[in-house]
Amino acid sequence: MWTLRPLPFSDLAGWAADDHGAALSAFARHANRPMGETYRRGDAGIPPERLDALFSEAASDTARADPRGFFERNFDPFALVESIGERGFVTAYYEPEIEASHERRDRFCVPFYRRPEDLVPVTDDNRPLGWDEEIRFARIAADGTLLAYPDRAAINAGWLDGRDLEIAYVESPVDAFFAHVQGAARLRLGGGEVVRVTYDGKTGHAFTGIGRLLVERGEIDPDRVSMASIREWLAEHPDDALPLMEENRSYIFFREAAVNDAGSGPVAAAKVPLTAERSLAIDRLVHTFGTPVFVNADAVDGAPWSRLMIAQDTGSAIVGPSRGDLFMGSGSKAGDRAGAVRSSADFVLLVPKTVRIEPGAGVAR
Repeated sequence: MWTLRPLPFSDLAGWAADDHGAALSAFARHANRPMGETYRRGDAGIPPERLDALFSEAASDTARADPRGFFERNFDPFALVESIGERGFVTAYYEPEIEASHERRDRFCVPFYRRPEDLVPVTDDNRPLGWDEEIRFARIAADGTLLAYPDRAAINAGWLDGRDLEIAYVESPVDAFFAHVQGAARLRLGGGEVVRVTYDGKTGHAFTGIGRLLVERGEIDPDRVSMASIREWLAEHPDDALPLMEENRSYIFFREAAVNDAGSGPVAAAKVPLTAERSLAIDRLVHTFGTPVFVNADAVDGAPWSRLMIAQDTGSAIVGPSRGDLFMGSGSKAGDRAGAVRSSADFVLLVPKTVRIEPGAGVAR
């Protein structure tokens, strides 16, 4: 059980010192999302339509002249409080950059696949009896029956061979695996060509974090588990690396996208480009995309982190009201930073003043 507790902006440690203009720019991007793209209302109770008018206002000269005032005039802060006394938790993610080839050749033999035509969404209307509600994708047979899609091991073994779904090839199965975990990558294809691949569906199997498996098996100490330590373990255990990665049965499919703005991140679940250090992946069942969330984390880059973030993405491992994933940007430096983030944190939702939230309101999850 969790609750929402109102508090004044003056009680937000680090609020006055934040760069509200950077948060405003990320927030305003929602005004330019694709026509017809709508968001679902999360359990926190923020209707997406109450955010829509504010997206447009955020792009105005008035808002840009006083970004802090824009947020303080239009929103009320509500702290997310876990009734059992636990604090929130943040990790971080990034967009990898990987050398790649359009064709399978030489060392380039690990494919990134487009979404297969037989992969379909699973909804409340078509979910087979007995299927877990967390299963979001399945394979549709010729007779219309929904079947579980082959998992990572089956696809690695050649399930999709001969279907002309390959976007590009990379050298390292470990690099490909971590691009799956991040949900996007920039592929450097030679001759200065760079193409972005972004998430376009998955097999539907539950995500399994291989870092957790390594901790449970005593291979990595819980205090030092990170993307860097996981990569180190995989490099030191080449015979065990592929079987371990295949224990994460979830497999991601991609679509191509141009890199029109080298400074912007990939277009993610909210259908807007991510902004480094301002975009937050959240549990979309709890939070409405576009919601501003002030995050106070104990340690990011070795120091306290107080930033106004915007809920613009989601992820299989991001579950619960006080769980977040900070987008740190693109490339290896962003990856080094992201891989080290594992911090307790406090979350404050900025709720539009036009939305009534009863003090103490909460939802059992």
